[in-house]
Amino acid sequence: MQQVSHHGRQTAYECTDRGGDGPTVCYVHGSGGTKDVWKSQHRLADRTPVVTLDLSGHGDSDDVDASGGYTALSAYADDVIAVATETDSQVLVGNSLGGALVLHVLLERADEFSPAAVVLTGTGARLGVLDDLREWLASDFERAIEFLHGPDRLFHDADPELVEHSKAQMRACGQTVTRRDFETCHAFDVRAELGEIDVPTLVVYGEADMLTPPRYHEFLADGITDARAVKIDDAAHLSMLERPAAFNDAVSGFVESIGE
Repeated sequence: MQQVSHHGRQTAYECTDRGGDGPTVCYVHGSGGTKDVWKSQHRLADRTPVVTLDLSGHGDSDDVDASGGYTALSAYADDVIAVATETDSQVLVGNSLGGALVLHVLLERADEFSPAAVVLTGTGARLGVLDDLREWLASDFERAIEFLHGPDRLFHDADPELVEHSKAQMRACGQTVTRRDFETCHAFDVRAELGEIDVPTLVVYGEADMLTPPRYHEFLADGITDARAVKIDDAAHLSMLERPAAFNDAVSGFVESIGE
């Protein structure tokens, strides 16, 4: 594990480089998660250096004093920009809240960091959260965790051990930070701004994802000028964990096409 100092705090990240000559790719996790969600993407390090980070308050990173919404979105974007700059990353990959952060960087922070290409997965231009889930995140965290791990939400048909590990990670992240994440998602809406994005974009989605359904990804692919979509069969929101081989093929093929 490595760390970068910025804005008075430390953000943790991991970098794996097995001699690949492709551009460095930085992966950004979603709500209530950590860099461990990208464990299977480190397999791509023989093609491109792989960077995964913990957003503030997650995993091994220091927390930040930020309320859910734009304040947290901006603070998390600081984390992404700091790590991407430190590691000379050229491609950003974002899942869920991480996808919102990638879109935010493209639309509002390009003067600080401008990726050559991006991958958006399990995300959307708007990320409204169900009222019941918001209430459970505030008052019954365990119920929220169970709901998120129900059929075709985070997972479609994953190994039970993978599901239990995901639940444990969310519990470790804690109610306060996870709720902040989802409130930040709920406030996010850049539907009217997608036409401003001018970098090559890959949109990857699980066919069974009920949290950010396929139509969210079709909207992204239609609204961004240079975008294309790839469907991952037999997967839901966390296709990178549930179907890592298919996900990695999609990402590596896209990154290689950018290099060409």
